[in-house]
Formats: sequence, C-alpha cells, structure tokens
Amino acid sequence: MNNLTLFRKRFIPDECIELKDDIILKRTDSVILTKWKVLKARNDFSHGFTCYYLDRGYRISKFLKSDGSLYCWYCDIITYESDPDKNSLTIIDLLADVVIFPDGKIRVVDLDELSEAFEKRLIDETLLKKSLLSLNRLLGEIYSDGIESLTAPIQEVAKDDTP
Repeated sequence: MNNLTLFRKRFIPDECIELKDDIILKRTDSVILTKWKVLKARNDFSHGFTCYYLDRGYRISKFLKSDGSLYCWYCDIITYESDPDKNSLTIIDLLADVVIFPDGKIRVVDLDELSEAFEKRLIDETLLKKSLLSLNRLLGEIYSDGIESLTAPIQEVAKDDTP
C-alpha cells in the first residue's frame, strides 16, 4: 500500500514536489488517507491528516497545531494524474479552497488565483470548469450535511494521534 509515490502539483506557484514524508494510512480506488508534517516550519500549524476524495475532486485536511489542537479544516479542489508504471499519483491543485475554522466559520479562498491561472493560460477551460464544479459539489455537501461526514475517515485515525 505504501509503495505509492505521491506528488503535489501547483500552478501558483508553479511547482511539483514529491510528498516523500507523507504516510499513507489507507488507500482504495477513490480514497487515500495520509498523515503528514509540514514541509516547511510554520507558526500556525505543524502536522495533520488528509483524505483525498479522488472521485469527488477534493481533499479534506485537518491542520493541527503543535499541541495537537485543531487549527482548521482545509479543503482543496483537486484533480489527479496516475502513472501505473511508476506507481505514482500526482495530485493537481485546482486553486479554489474552502477553509472551515473551529468556530464553524467557512471561507472560500483563492478564487482570484483561479481567475489569474485561467487568464495566464496556466489552466484551460476544462480545468476551470472542473474546479468550479468540484467547489460547488463540496460546498453543497458542507451546507446540506455539514463537514462531519467528510472528516469521518480522518477523525477515526486521528483520535489516537499524539503530536
């Protein structure tokens, strides 16, 4: 299971990096659950968990402070490319994000970056539409059912986690 190599590709900034320190906790055809530490030291959060919903076009991450308390839930709109020959998966960040804070406040962010990426032809119309449709699907699920069903896989593995 852990032989899969994960990459994160971003358009702004333009980068593709291997997530070599991420630990894959669960993997199915449509869901990947990982545990990770930040790539670069930060003051606001230090580690967390991510559930990739490949078939839905987003990933949900639990950002944790160094003391193990919740910083926020961060939802990235994504797509992916698989390379079976290299046993790798490249997660492509489609720029639009949803942040849910511990007090329940929800913010949709980085729509300006989505627009900029389209204007600069970093993404095409197909990826723009995919991003907006996945964002709409995610917000629809959050508004109708809350975040709990989406975070359940993370909550199950994170309950025994210590910083």
